[in-house]
Amino acid sequence: MQTKNIIWLTIFSIAMGMLESAVVIYIRELYYPQGFSFPLVMISNRVAATELLREAATVIMLMGIAYFSGKNFITRFGSFLYAFAIWDILYYVFLWLIIGWPESFLTWDILFLIPIMWVGPVIAPVIVSLTMILFGFVFWNTNNKGMNIKIIKKEWLMMIFASLILILSFTLDLIKYLSDNYTLKEALSFNNENLINLTTHYIPSHYNWTLFVLGELLLLITIGLFYRRVKKTY
Repeated sequence: MQTKNIIWLTIFSIAMGMLESAVVIYIRELYYPQGFSFPLVMISNRVAATELLREAATVIMLMGIAYFSGKNFITRFGSFLYAFAIWDILYYVFLWLIIGWPESFLTWDILFLIPIMWVGPVIAPVIVSLTMILFGFVFWNTNNKGMNIKIIKKEWLMMIFASLILILSFTLDLIKYLSDNYTLKEALSFNNENLINLTTHYIPSHYNWTLFVLGELLLLITIGLFYRRVKKTY
């Protein structure tokens, strides 16, 4: 991975973080003029759909810059993880610099909306982002050795399983809220209006740190096993 590629990838990701924070600031000025807090206010179906499309578009843009930054799959994958992480961290940095939010690392935030809403304290996605940066540098370093290294099946399974655990840590509180207030039949019959309406009553109450730590440890073990395996081939 060439240094100039890393520099431009970083600049792009920082700019994306600024763009993301600007959009969120506009939304909060419209819907939360007194400051963001749970429960969420009601938004229209059009705005909700636009937010989903915006999130999907952001991921596609990061995939695009990652593709052109690397020269093979592993460097492109590392570039995507790195770009996503820088974007996510700088998003919070710009929000804090411009509007003084979040008030602390333990402030609750909406992290993602696909396929359902993810919530958690700000420190959690920041830690995940730092882990993604580590993955990015390890994958780049592998490529710099001139080796045609691939991620093996066991490592893929470990990464996927760890990611699912982390996603569960961000969605479990909402899932519990749904299970406590709706039957399975009602939940399966939700349309867009139902889904938007239920978020106006949901207030996060508990973050499962045990799942988070388990997912993080599994990710770190995976990258450690990958690095040790690759190092033996040098």
